Amino acid sequence: MNHATLASPPRRLRADAARNQQRIIAAARELFADHGLEITLDDVAERAGVGVGTVYRRFANKKELIGKVFDQSLSDFADAADTACRNPDPWFGLVELFEYACRHIATNRGFSEIVLELEDDETDRFAIVRDRIKPAVTSLCARARDAGVLAEGIEPPDFFALVHMVDGVAEFARPVNPEVWQRYMAIALNGVRADGTPRRDLAVPPLSDEEFEQAKQHLSCSGRRKIAEPR
Repeated sequence: MNHATLASPPRRLRADAARNQQRIIAAARELFADHGLEITLDDVAERAGVGVGTVYRRFANKKELIGKVFDQSLSDFADAADTACRNPDPWFGLVELFEYACRHIATNRGFSEIVLELEDDETDRFAIVRDRIKPAVTSLCARARDAGVLAEGIEPPDFFALVHMVDGVAEFARPVNPEVWQRYMAIALNGVRADGTPRRDLAVPPLSDEEFEQAKQHLSCSGRRKIAEPR
């Protein structure tokens, strides 16, 4: 007899356990977005309104919870990269992915750290997703360069560095102007565009002097978060 064929399917969670799991994931998603990956499971339990033991019954450790929260986000990022590669216009394909990356990274500290900062040995489960994104960026840059719309000398690693730069502006300005990162995204794109082609409008105004000073004060009070070397 083949006992493998008699194995029971995974037991479904009870309704209350399933609700608790969804509350935990939702709470973690909010906390990671606002505060990055340094939050604790105690923080998640408090935000979710459950005991910390309940969190540990659902997730053995924070790494497992990070995986649950960000697996879909990274899969969506890879899908966006594939979609951008299918854009028939070489420049707009590159812009499409750059805008997607900036929007999702600049508005979510946890996602920013997953994509740009975690050490490789901590994110093996995400390697296959990154292996889809990086080749897509290489292809997009090559197409744009061959079409004469990307400035000479701009390479795929510059894409990620520029996203990181926009993310830095977003973090600095977030307490006083959470949308101003869009202005610097446009400036970055204009900077890598080949001469003789239309530039993007700077639709978002710069930080005012008052906002700039408020952002500096907030940064000095909260402390700078560590930025790991890009890989």
